[in-house]
This record gives sequence, C-alpha cells and structure tokens, in this order.
Amino acid sequence: MHNKKLLDELASRLSSALPFAREVSGELRTKIEQQLTRGLGELDLPTRSEFDAQTQSLRRAESRIEELGNTIEELEKRLAQFEETSSK
Repeated sequence: MHNKKLLDELASRLSSALPFAREVSGELRTKIEQQLTRGLGELDLPTRSEFDAQTQSLRRAESRIEELGNTIEELEKRLAQFEETSSK
C-alpha cells in the first residue's frame, strides 16, 4: 500500500508539472521565434515578391540574350556569304 501511495503522489506531481512545462515550452518557442525573426530581419534578404520579380526579370534577360546570340549568328553567316561573293 505504501508503494501505491508513493506512485499516486508522484503521478500527481508530474501531472501538475505538465501545464508548467507546456507554458515554459510555449514561452521558449516564442522567444526562439522572436530571436529568429530579429536575426533574419537584420539580414539584407529580399522578400518573396522581390525574389519572384527578379526571377522573372532574369528569365526575360536570358531570353533576350539568346535572341541576340541568334541574331549575331545570322549576321555572321550573311557577312561570310557577302565576303565570299565579293571575293569572286
């Protein structure tokens, strides 16, 4: 019977400590989130919308560069043909 009383008392103490543990866990989580938010805020990072806009701009630039490369190739071919016909 003495063991049952000890187990009941221990169970009672543990169960009363759980709400405190949850509260501390919640506070700890909040503090960690605050520190992360502050730390990330100090970094010079773009927002998602800024990142997406830059990505689109880069895609347009890459496409334009490819178009210009194709134009240069075509002009080089024409120049080579012109030089070939003028040397005859």
